[in-house]
Amino acid sequence: MQGERPGDAAGDALARAEEAELAARRDSLVSPLADADESAIESALRPRRLTDFTGQARVREQLSLILTSALRRGRPPDHLLLAGPPGLGKTTIAMIVAAELGALLRVTSGPAIERSGDLAAVLSTLSEGEVLFIDEIHRLARPAEEMLYLAMEDFRVDVVVGKGPGATAIPLDIAPFTLVGATTRAGLLPAPLRDRFGFTAHLDFYAPGELEHIVRRSAGLLGVRLTDEAAAELAARSRGTPRVANRLLRRVRDYAEVRADGQVTLEIARAALELYEVDARGLDRLDRGVLDAVVRRFGGGPVGLSTLAVALGEEAETVEVVAEPFLVRCGLLARTPRGRVATAAGWAHLGLDPPASLAELPTLFD
Repeated sequence: MQGERPGDAAGDALARAEEAELAARRDSLVSPLADADESAIESALRPRRLTDFTGQARVREQLSLILTSALRRGRPPDHLLLAGPPGLGKTTIAMIVAAELGALLRVTSGPAIERSGDLAAVLSTLSEGEVLFIDEIHRLARPAEEMLYLAMEDFRVDVVVGKGPGATAIPLDIAPFTLVGATTRAGLLPAPLRDRFGFTAHLDFYAPGELEHIVRRSAGLLGVRLTDEAAAELAARSRGTPRVANRLLRRVRDYAEVRADGQVTLEIARAALELYEVDARGLDRLDRGVLDAVVRRFGGGPVGLSTLAVALGEEAETVEVVAEPFLVRCGLLARTPRGRVATAAGWAHLGLDPPASLAELPTLFD
């Protein structure tokens, strides 16, 4: 029986945090996570080729070189790792890689591969040149992870037959393939696994202009009549994430069809987003609740996480994993050694004047 490796407890905690995030964000309009029903809609909106993919210009150029070179050599390209927050297009890029190579795509995820035998079953049925996409690859079980090292490097796996001293490892050759791994937490990947990827792409949040283009393209595919001003408004409230932009577009379309003539104008977009409690910065009810509690109930902070969670009636994990990252990225909230502190921008977002003492905030950063 294998002993627990250092970091297993942290991995379990991470899995619990991710499940909490998924549960907390399931009903949120601005969640970067996709639920089962949404995945089918997203599939219809995804671009099929690299030239159709909007944003991530440097990553697109790098991938274009890698894929073109591989096609000219007639060999599968190096294994690719896609890192970045959810909703930025990692799955879309994996599908585009397979399409550009003219190869089949096999899709699975880290949590779905619980044992090395699960991975061996997938790898042994791959055809030559096939693309294997593993989402959330940082959550692979350790035995599967160790098997993947050999598969990525030597295109073979060792299948263990039997148990105990009589166990025998039988080497099994597999067809050359390209692994595309996706992770939202690249720092949690073990160094041996990370080093076996020939190229790592770091996806960034999208600029408003890029999101406008995505919104207009999706509107065309969905048959939504959308003005340029409405597209800009949706882009500004999408938290730099295409998935959120497409979701807001669908909700605004529903509002326009039921309460207007079906055309999405600036006024209709603003009215719909107000109804769905998404403000001008893309904050939803929970985000504003966190910011409001820090400012109004605790004088701008510092306030501890557990105290803040009790004040909101939420779990501390929900506040930390779901709301805080976007508030910190927007510069509305800061984490300090003494607790959470609202920045001057956070006060201003609530229409309040920040205290003079806030000028000392930079000295509190950890």
